[in-house]
Amino acid sequence: MQVKIALIGFGEAASTFAISAGWGNAATAFDIDPARKDAMSRAQVVAGSSVRQTLSGASMVLSLVTADQALNAAQDYAPLLDPQAIWCDMNSVAPETKRTAAEAVETAGARYLDIAVLAPVNPAALNVPLLVSGPEGEYVSERLGALGFTDCRCVGPEVGRASTVKMVRSVMVKGIEALTDEMMAAARAAGVVEEVLASLDASEKPRSWAERAAYNLERIETHGLRRAAEMEEVAKTLESLGTEPTMTRGTVARQRAAGERGQNIRKDRAA
Repeated sequence: MQVKIALIGFGEAASTFAISAGWGNAATAFDIDPARKDAMSRAQVVAGSSVRQTLSGASMVLSLVTADQALNAAQDYAPLLDPQAIWCDMNSVAPETKRTAAEAVETAGARYLDIAVLAPVNPAALNVPLLVSGPEGEYVSERLGALGFTDCRCVGPEVGRASTVKMVRSVMVKGIEALTDEMMAAARAAGVVEEVLASLDASEKPRSWAERAAYNLERIETHGLRRAAEMEEVAKTLESLGTEPTMTRGTVARQRAAGERGQNIRKDRAA
């Protein structure tokens, strides 16, 4: 392999990528947790003795740290990057955080790319969908492809665009998980799990997300006030079952606000 890869952070994502790609000693890894050196050994990558040594000579750097350390890593390690090295920020953080990180990396003379990982790395590994944005997004997408990643797509030249897609998408993805947890807690408490799940299967209709979003927005603007009142009763039901209606209270607020918005739109049209 012609390029030296540096892996900053060696948790599940980095180890999965390294093992799947077979980068071997073409990759050098560093993690602030010394216990991760065992994982580096299993992945057959070089365990860096320091951040400086890990970054020295690396032209591609994959930052795969925890979200709360993503900005610190970029700011602290930027001065150690080789000129024109590419810092691939693959962490799940807000677009503004990535723009701040980009400023630090670019000030140091290196290049910064915002990369959003759109699915769990296990079991997808190198097939995980990646969105790339930044001034050299198309070029870096190709470089990532050369490293073994099979699903890279550039979404624009602006740092923060890829992470915006990731963050906004997470409203739905993580929200559904949280709603599922709340629903199942209440269903178990009431002893109606099978009936609830069967009723959902019966009412679910396959459709694209574009169709689903348009339909849901029309419904919420037309019936939001009535549905907010209904969800108030749902909240009472959950409370009676000993389930805190955290997500349900949020639904009440969103339904009511959308219903009021739709009501105002209809009044304006009638005027």
